[in-house]
Amino acid sequence: MICLTILLTVNDAADVPVVRDLLARAMRLSRSEPGCLRFDVYHSSAEPRRFTLVEHWADQAAIDAHRLAEAYTTIYKPRVMPLVDREGHPGTLLE
Repeated sequence: MICLTILLTVNDAADVPVVRDLLARAMRLSRSEPGCLRFDVYHSSAEPRRFTLVEHWADQAAIDAHRLAEAYTTIYKPRVMPLVDREGHPGTLLE
């Protein structure tokens, strides 16, 4: 399993509602993809411009397929990424 934590900070506070709605749509689509074990989006209560994505994928092939799927190619990459600063953190779940 590959775990990804992605920290997003919306550049312009006026774009927060748009980013929130786009991430919610992308989350719902991503959850139905093969190899997606978990896909959650959190909106910070303390920092309204901050979102955290927590993703668990079965393997690298699932991540590669995700990056070719609708949620990534039509929502996340073209519409969310231009509005945010992104920090990705791949990791391993401790057992």
